[in-house]
Amino acid sequence: MAKKIVYQNLPSYDELIIPTVKALVELGGSGSIEEINSKVYEIAKLTEASLQIPHSEEGSVSEIDYRLAWSRSYLKKFGLLENSSRGVWALLKADIDTSRLDYVEIVRSVREQDRKIQKEANLTKAISEIREEVNEDVENEDAWKEKLLDILYTITPDAFERLAQRILRESGFSQVEVTGKSGDGGIDGKGIVRISGLLSFHVIFQCKRYRGTVTPSQIRDFRGAMQGRADKGLFITTGTFTKEAIKEATRDGAPPIDLIDGEVLCEKLKELKLGIATEFVEQVNVKKEWFNNL
Repeated sequence: MAKKIVYQNLPSYDELIIPTVKALVELGGSGSIEEINSKVYEIAKLTEASLQIPHSEEGSVSEIDYRLAWSRSYLKKFGLLENSSRGVWALLKADIDTSRLDYVEIVRSVREQDRKIQKEANLTKAISEIREEVNEDVENEDAWKEKLLDILYTITPDAFERLAQRILRESGFSQVEVTGKSGDGGIDGKGIVRISGLLSFHVIFQCKRYRGTVTPSQIRDFRGAMQGRADKGLFITTGTFTKEAIKEATRDGAPPIDLIDGEVLCEKLKELKLGIATEFVEQVNVKKEWFNNL
């Protein structure tokens, strides 16, 4: 059975709130935890015996230091203290009048604040979920895609074929060649994709650089050109595919053709970082009021 620890009338964490502020004032407005605690020991006139009482039988933290940690936490939530990542605690205002502080009011205010936060937690979560859905919708209409497609519309057909070749190479295809010739049924290139280093498929691709939609007849013409020359077909366009064209590409009994429209093409270029640079800008804000309160 665990031995019960006797605290010998130690001051409670709320009774240590004002001494903590006084300690920081005497330290010049800031100090490490060790400096603050040592100063509180003096101000509160704590005995050496009381400082030796452990918070628990297993731990190395004293009970008084544990309570002082709570005091600092309440003062931070109340807006009187701040702490840095290096363990230094500081007063947010240099002209604090400790005689006007009421630790009962501080505790009441912080607890009321915590209850309000807890009450609003579910609402915040619901709003966050809605915001995520909205962000997904916005991402589907990103302006950068429109800008990219506008650029792709202006490049030459040969450049667009070389772009398709680069995309396939970056995606793991090998022996990718651009073979576009007039009268070749719209075939612009070919390549080999290998699965897990074991299976390989010969792929023929066609590129359509325009704003319009690809029709099922164009899919059928492409399939006719690839008959007996490849295992799969790949149709790349800056435009879109009609529903009928999509059905034709996956028609049962016919050689399969994978489709890449303008939307997917933009995402693929972004993923492969081809002509697309994603930048994360660091924003530094200077807090004038922080310096004014020194």
